[in-house]
Amino acid sequence: MSQSTSTQRITALDYARAWAIFGMIIVNYKLAMEAEDDGSAWLRVIASLFEGRASALFVVLAGIGIALMTAKARSSLDKNLIRQNRKSLYKRSVFLLVAGILLLLMGWNADILHYYAVFMLAASVLITVSDKKILGLFVVILIVSQVGLIVFDYGKGWDASFHEYADFWTLSGLMRNLFFNGFHPIFPWLCFFLIGMWIGRRRLLEVGYRPKVLLYSLSGTVFFEAVSYFLIRWTSGTLGTSATSAVLDQEAAYYFFTTKPMPPTMLYVLSATCSAIAIIAISQYVVHKLENSRLTQAIIHTGQLSLSHYIGHVVIGLGFLEVIGYLENGRLSFAVAYGCVYFIFAIIFSYIWRKWMKRGPVELIMRKL
Repeated sequence: MSQSTSTQRITALDYARAWAIFGMIIVNYKLAMEAEDDGSAWLRVIASLFEGRASALFVVLAGIGIALMTAKARSSLDKNLIRQNRKSLYKRSVFLLVAGILLLLMGWNADILHYYAVFMLAASVLITVSDKKILGLFVVILIVSQVGLIVFDYGKGWDASFHEYADFWTLSGLMRNLFFNGFHPIFPWLCFFLIGMWIGRRRLLEVGYRPKVLLYSLSGTVFFEAVSYFLIRWTSGTLGTSATSAVLDQEAAYYFFTTKPMPPTMLYVLSATCSAIAIIAISQYVVHKLENSRLTQAIIHTGQLSLSHYIGHVVIGLGFLEVIGYLENGRLSFAVAYGCVYFIFAIIFSYIWRKWMKRGPVELIMRKL
């Protein structure tokens, strides 16, 4: 029997969330193994496509999920229901903060969960805020973040490779990392969460909007990537066949106009937002056409266990390599292959687990607490 449109929309989000997890696994394994180059140019290109995109998709999906979760409280303005939703978000925030800190203490510097804790707190405040104000806050944070890249030293605290943060466990270092120059700083990563909330509120995931959403998001991705390419080449004086007068040196041009996640420029946020929305729209099409496929259902289940898989790919996946002494091997081909194998096992585990349990292992612990 076919799922209802509403259920199908939710499962499409789970389907997209699974692919976000896959992308994060590839990026994080590449980072943890310090795998930069082993001669495979095509592999470098494929791996680089996930950088900052998978995690941005993950945060956008979180924003959409929170918007759907709080929809009834927002529409009814029932004070008791709003209070219950806020209490639930507070508890999630505390759980994610503790989980994130434990991963950080284990040496996982690229953790996203402690940032998620702040996103949950922001969501609790924004439950009854209007859609226009949500969008306005998105714009303000985007502009402030870009100005911050000009005014402040983005590299402060980082080593030359941007792998280790020297003063993370000091108050100033922690705040700087959390709000400005960490792997997923509040400025501007809260933008992804806000745009997700806005999309969830505006019901842009309905069937009637799907073609336009896909067209506009794909077009937006191409447009912002083209703008980035043009501005970097033009300001650095490398546009065209003959050299033009340079406004900035090549490193500064890349710093201000890149669409890579570090530093997180305005163009990066806009391009990654568009690509995230495009993947969500494509996921809706796939689930609509192939919802009864075992593989599709298994991938959906994987997305439903996303928190378990995020923690698992660090604790189990990287932990195993640490035990056998093969963690910092530096081989990109191994990092990608290992990530793919881990994700396949994650899909199999999710399919089997969901036959017996409604929620994943970590999700169950969070629900109990």
